[in-house]
Amino acid sequence: MIRSPKVMLTALLATCLLMTGQALAQIDSGVYEIKSKHSGKLIEVGGASQDNGANINQWPANGHDTQRWLVTGTDNGYHSLINLNSGKAMEVYSSGTADGDSITQWEYWGGAAQQWQVTDRGNGYFSLGNRNSGKALDLFNFDTADGANIAQWGYWGADAQLWQMTKVGSIEGAPWDPSTTNGAANHWSLAGDIVTHDPAIAYENGTWWLFQTGPGIYGKYSSNGVDWNGAAPIFNSGLSWWGSYVPGQEGIDVWAPDLKHYNGRAWMYYSVSTFGSRVSAIGLTSASSIAAGDWRDDGLVINTTNSNDFNAIDPDLIVDKDGAPWLTFGSWNSGIKLMRVNPMTMKPYGSLYPIASRSGGIEAPTVIYRQGYYYLFVSVGVCCAGVGSTYQIRYGRATDIRGPYLDKNGTDMMNSGGSLLDGGNSVWVGPGGQDILNTDLIVRHAYDATDNGTPKMLISTLNWDSSGWPRY
Repeated sequence: MIRSPKVMLTALLATCLLMTGQALAQIDSGVYEIKSKHSGKLIEVGGASQDNGANINQWPANGHDTQRWLVTGTDNGYHSLINLNSGKAMEVYSSGTADGDSITQWEYWGGAAQQWQVTDRGNGYFSLGNRNSGKALDLFNFDTADGANIAQWGYWGADAQLWQMTKVGSIEGAPWDPSTTNGAANHWSLAGDIVTHDPAIAYENGTWWLFQTGPGIYGKYSSNGVDWNGAAPIFNSGLSWWGSYVPGQEGIDVWAPDLKHYNGRAWMYYSVSTFGSRVSAIGLTSASSIAAGDWRDDGLVINTTNSNDFNAIDPDLIVDKDGAPWLTFGSWNSGIKLMRVNPMTMKPYGSLYPIASRSGGIEAPTVIYRQGYYYLFVSVGVCCAGVGSTYQIRYGRATDIRGPYLDKNGTDMMNSGGSLLDGGNSVWVGPGGQDILNTDLIVRHAYDATDNGTPKMLISTLNWDSSGWPRY
């Protein structure tokens, strides 16, 4: 249907109503399907394309992630809409401002063309107004066909500009930041079962939990974070699919777990590999709670082979400032990588972002968000050689979770940057394999020079200086 001059005039006069006509919707951040009131079909990226510039159109519901959108707030009442298949953002193509300009997807860069104002128009329908153009998301020419184009047009309230937003998946709020600026150094005096390598720490209902590299992912627990007792491993036997991706892996030797709570569930990522190899896999298991111990196998997350220039080990789950999950991982080779995580499956999707690289060894990434910055902590050097280990913990920060991460001297961590947090001492050699709880506690292993280089757990308060850099 072609709009008449009268309708076009009405649209021109009503454009300003997009911003002022009714109250903004207070929609929760989360995963949404967006259905046209006029056609009853869902907005999707055409052909499930992963490409920048791919067209956004409509199609009957089919349950594919290309029809799902991660909606989070930006600023001033606007939202970004990230496609759950491609990881790219809905935008007006080339920042166009004309009626009829197409809606496409592009790598998220946060510009006004990628920001949308969601306005409640009553009866369960919403309009989506572009911040750059001031125009509304529109089913172009009222076309009801499969694959019909989604464009923008001055808002005039027609059914082609009204959308039903159905929440199909949740995300969390912003991560908790209890950290202290210029606090006193506080290294915890630990006792009990503290022999540890590659620790992952969590706190749940008054109990501290820690899991580590070892048979079946060995665990331990504490009521006070100081006195530690052994706990049952996660796996009593290996999973059948491990050998399909890592034929050389033996028994139940599992590495470098990461444990986080998200959306009311405990999630543990872990590594299956062999020493010095890129034939590796990251797996996922989850439980209703750590204490319940009802761990289920959630299968493969990502794997690498000798044809890859990176290594799928050392996973770390991150919650960004908007509550959306990401996964960082990697070891040696081309360095540390980052991917978005689907909050419905907790598996990665979209682009693979390089965030750190270093000759001579880099692995064990941990990323946290604190007061406007993302901080990347890595272990550099060589581990697993007792008192001959050269591990150190280094860090940088970025305003975008995808980087660039710069150290205190402004050197990019993609170019071997990284300021020193912990280089060890004459007793505790080769500290690394670190994990950070919230923004105020760091756990790592180090080799005890007074005990034949046995790897043991160290826990310290993570403090911050007045310039926003971490320190003990």
